[in-house]
Amino acid sequence: MFVASGPLGVQELARVVEAPVGVVEEALEALAADLRGRGIRLQRQGGRLRLVTAPEVAPYVERYLGLKGRQRLSRAALETLAIIAYRQPITRAQIEAMRGVDCQHVLSSLKALGLIGEVGRASLPGRPLLYGTTMKFLEYFGLERPEDLPPLDGLGPAGQHGAE
Repeated sequence: MFVASGPLGVQELARVVEAPVGVVEEALEALAADLRGRGIRLQRQGGRLRLVTAPEVAPYVERYLGLKGRQRLSRAALETLAIIAYRQPITRAQIEAMRGVDCQHVLSSLKALGLIGEVGRASLPGRPLLYGTTMKFLEYFGLERPEDLPPLDGLGPAGQHGAE
């Protein structure tokens, strides 16, 4: 996984190591557990995975590389990002209905930062774009997988709609 140019699929990893997907999944769970509390995390999203720096060591890596701290997000960006994270996949119209304001500029900014991406099209009239979070979102917030988002009252587990 260190030499992969991007996130690696579980199927692809199983093919490379010549092992059944189930065996690879078990090994990945063991690896993820072993890495917790260390400087590296196994990050997973939708069957894709990669090794990333743990958020608690990010300041040291940034200092070593001579990087400035990460960019702070505006309140509008955080609100929009939270809606996407908990309701993904979601359309722009659905986000705007929840926020009550136009979100095109915020969506463009979040896409430019690589925190969200287009994940498909809804089967609604006009086939609007669907937005979802990215691996960079997980890295930014120090999460291993989308399911690690803290639960919100009325929404249930991450990504699941609760009482509306």
